[in-house]
Amino acid sequence: MHFIPVILAGGKGERFWPLSRKQRPKQFLCLDGSGRSLLQATADRLTEPSSGGKYDDLWVVTSSLLAQGVQEQLPSLPVENLLVEPEGRDTAPAVAWATLEIAKRYGENTVICFFPADHWIGDQEAFKDTISAATQLAASQKAIVTLGITPSYASTGYGYIEQGESIGSFNGLPAYRVSRFTEKPNRETAENFLATGRFSWNSGMFFFQAGVVLEELHAHAPEIIVPLEEKGAAAYSELAKKSIDYALMEKTQLAYVLPASFSWDDLGDWNAIERLLKGDKPNVELAKHVGLDTKGAILYSSSEDEVIVTIGLEDVVIVRDRNVTLIVNKERTQEIKQVLKTLQDDPNLQNLL
Repeated sequence: MHFIPVILAGGKGERFWPLSRKQRPKQFLCLDGSGRSLLQATADRLTEPSSGGKYDDLWVVTSSLLAQGVQEQLPSLPVENLLVEPEGRDTAPAVAWATLEIAKRYGENTVICFFPADHWIGDQEAFKDTISAATQLAASQKAIVTLGITPSYASTGYGYIEQGESIGSFNGLPAYRVSRFTEKPNRETAENFLATGRFSWNSGMFFFQAGVVLEELHAHAPEIIVPLEEKGAAAYSELAKKSIDYALMEKTQLAYVLPASFSWDDLGDWNAIERLLKGDKPNVELAKHVGLDTKGAILYSSSEDEVIVTIGLEDVVIVRDRNVTLIVNKERTQEIKQVLKTLQDDPNLQNLL
């Protein structure tokens, strides 16, 4: 069985602005103090000998704007394993194109595994065990397997997967048919989901045999797969923007979920830094900080020479990067994207993006 991991590395990570910018998106950043960027850490997990991976089999899908950055961050990645999208069209075209290219090289029985480039994973051994289980399931039958993250709170920011019928265990881990996918719910619905014990967060990690997904894309998303078969990357300009969840996972009858127990965070915005690093300290300080009566703050500076001084602040994010200082209440970090639209509309401020 051939196992090919693919990293999806075309995202923008706008909610980590101003640290994350057009040519330095979130996946290029080190946000956990490890010294490795999120992209590099993802590649490390998938290429170390104990996970059965190697750079010859690793693929990356990214945008033309980020291709050089990917090569700089992953110098061991074979250039022929880097797929460069001419324009962003969300995850469905990225998954479809990569699946086509990998099937051409290795055959349609190849098991392909897709991983977002910007996730943090804590328990590496549990991650490897889960990957092995999902790969075994995908190799054993017609199945599109997704990893479900066991919820730790009633999040309204994640999609949810409901477990249906049990189909047994793989590598000692239980697997289930997917009953349904639900997009980001409101608070009450999320709390009800948790109370049932049947729901997990949608991690965005997928496993399948190449031929299975090509067949399913023809059935459920021909408007994506057919142009790619005919024209390859040249078809991108005529493709609609669609996520793989919407284009395929919510429609297929071959969806399975394997609940994962490893520690995980999709690092959606600056508040994720607090979840990873706070501990018992009053603030999260990734900067030189002099504070008076300040608590619950997240402070970041990209320069070791700069000092952030605060007095009487609570529950704020302060980020200093080059020519921008961001100060935002922690409850409103999702609104950073609205500010970026304002910058985009002002020719004098577009250089800050």
